Amino acid sequence: MTNSNFDFPARDYDFTEYVEAKNWIGGEWTPSSTGRTEPVYNPRHGEAMGSVVFSDASDVQAAFEAAQKAQKDWAQWPIRERAEVLYKLKSLMEENLDELSWLLSHENGKTFDQAKASVLKGIECVEMGASLQNMADGGQLDVSRGVNCRVVHEPLGVVAGVVPFNFPTMVPLWMIPQALVAGNGFILKPSERVPFGSMRLGELLQQAGLPDGVFNIINGGKESVQAIADHEGIKAAAFVGSTPVAKLLYERGSKTGKKMLCLGGAKNHLVVVPDADRELSSSNIVSSFTGCAGQRCMAAAVLLAVGDTQHIIDDVIEKAQQLEMGVDIGAIVTEESKERIVGYIDQAEAAGVDVAVDGRGKEVAGSDGWWVGPTILDNVEPGMPCATEEIFGPVLTIIRVDTLDEALEIENESPFGNAAAIYTTSGGIAERAVNRFEAGMCGVNIGVPVPREPFAFGGWNDSKFGHGDMTGWDGFLFWTRPRKVTSKWALQSDETWMS
Repeated sequence: MTNSNFDFPARDYDFTEYVEAKNWIGGEWTPSSTGRTEPVYNPRHGEAMGSVVFSDASDVQAAFEAAQKAQKDWAQWPIRERAEVLYKLKSLMEENLDELSWLLSHENGKTFDQAKASVLKGIECVEMGASLQNMADGGQLDVSRGVNCRVVHEPLGVVAGVVPFNFPTMVPLWMIPQALVAGNGFILKPSERVPFGSMRLGELLQQAGLPDGVFNIINGGKESVQAIADHEGIKAAAFVGSTPVAKLLYERGSKTGKKMLCLGGAKNHLVVVPDADRELSSSNIVSSFTGCAGQRCMAAAVLLAVGDTQHIIDDVIEKAQQLEMGVDIGAIVTEESKERIVGYIDQAEAAGVDVAVDGRGKEVAGSDGWWVGPTILDNVEPGMPCATEEIFGPVLTIIRVDTLDEALEIENESPFGNAAAIYTTSGGIAERAVNRFEAGMCGVNIGVPVPREPFAFGGWNDSKFGHGDMTGWDGFLFWTRPRKVTSKWALQSDETWMS
């Protein structure tokens, strides 16, 4: 057991210095072979709170060797005993919930409540992973007299995950529980912007009784990601991030023969029709596009307003204007991200779009961080950049149409296929929309239609490259391979050529 203790002390938003995030290899904190580090910023304050090492292919190789060595014994543990580690991890995360939430808030910029919600969702993913011991029976059947067929789900060996900045605790836990309970060794590459949540997960897994080397962390940037994709010994890799990187990584990793599942970006559409419940719809739309400062792949990006829905739009505008920066709206992760978001707003305004709510120039007293307030762009033409490109900020684009068919046509033309939702009180309209949405995750009166466990997470089209989904039972299947066993123990008197 390591003697390191990286408990995060802050319990408020005041700036707090932290540590250097090193690589976690074989149960020990290890410097990178490059010797290079970069600062990790607190977005709320715009100031470096710590640093992170940058790794290369030799570091990935060291993590692989540690995982490969430990995995052979780990795979021999009964699945019930592997699941017991996850139960202990769940308990430790619950005991340390506030600490994990404040740490996430400081490194990511989320408000505390939003950070806590994402940690709780991560705990739910751990719970799902622990329950897989009750679901992993592959089944068996006597297919003929004296002949039995059965399926066994076996680990792949050493696998890896590359995760984004926006959910430092939750997204890794989309992958880790299923991969570990299946008996794999795991290498995690966190975002270099937010390495600390993963760092604490490494320590908590060790405290939960996971053997050293089964779980490893490699920090860094592009070079370490490419090394994971290129490594022929890593048998599967999952990625969550932007569509261009997802597509490139899927192609690069697949060339080595490894299983790849890469989730990309989104341009999620919400459709509101005149019969929609006014209060439910307006509140939900605002929560969807402003939650986590819009820095999530499930955030609303485009509101397709069908017919006479001005009363709902008026309420959306009013509610958005009432949100308080720093309390209801968190910070933008980097200054470059803030500039990119503001650039889309500037571009739309120059093209004649009505900026109904303007989030530019919003600040929080005493903060030198990066902020963009809720922004609503109204009367937008469907082909404009703000209507078609992923902004990844608290910006809602409103396109007005006359019919539901027009709205569905616009949604279907998007190359993305992550999520879509319909606001209506009519079951018939809801079914019509859901059945025609070109999206893998659909909502009815829910603007962030994230499937809860045991249902799986994953989009369509340019929002996903690979097969299956990321969480739930699909996730377990991704990290395993089925062994089919056909057995016969006695000669049957009525045997045929098949038996």
